[in-house]
Amino acid sequence: MTTPSDDADRPVPVRVVLPADPVLGHPEQEVVARLWRRRQTGTGWLYLVGLPSYRDLEDGGVEAAEYRVWVRAPEHVRPVDGVDYDQVPTEPLPPTPPTSAVREVLGERRPSGWVLAKVREGRGPARGVLHAPDCEEAPEGAPLLDVQRALDVAENPGMQMCTLCGCAQELTPLLRGFDHITDS
Repeated sequence: MTTPSDDADRPVPVRVVLPADPVLGHPEQEVVARLWRRRQTGTGWLYLVGLPSYRDLEDGGVEAAEYRVWVRAPEHVRPVDGVDYDQVPTEPLPPTPPTSAVREVLGERRPSGWVLAKVREGRGPARGVLHAPDCEEAPEGAPLLDVQRALDVAENPGMQMCTLCGCAQELTPLLRGFDHITDS
C-alpha cells in the first residue's frame, strides 16, 4: 500500500472494474482509480492502478491511502470520458531481436550430436543405426555421441546411418570426403 506522495508521476483517473461476488450477491462494480503506468506484455497490456483504500495508524486512527495493483486491460479498466491518456508513462513491448537470414532459411537448430540404436540379430557382430537425437526412430534416453565418436561408430561393419533424419547426409561426407558427391 502506498500514499499518493510516494511517486513523482502524475496519475490520471481511470475506471477499474471490480469482480462480481456471487456468494454475497454483489454485481460487478466500477470505481474510479488512478492510472500510474501502462506496460505492454506478450499477452496484452497491464495497467498499474491505485485504488482508494484506508490504512490503520499506530495510534489507532485511520487515514486515506492507495492500494496499487497491476490489472489487465481492457478487461479490468475503462477510460474516463475526457481524460487524455497520452501522458501516462508507458512501457512498450521490448523489440524482438531480428532473425538472421540463415536462421530464417534453415529454421531452428536441432539438438547436436547423434545417438546409436543397437540392433542384434542372432550371432555375429553387433549391428546398429546412428540417428539424430530428435529422429522419430532414435531410442529414448540413449547417450549423445559427439561427431568424432559417431564417425568411429559409423566406420564399424554392420553400422548404418539413418536417412530419415539426415544423419547419413551429414556424416557420409565426413567419412568419405566430399569428392564422392556429384550433381546427379
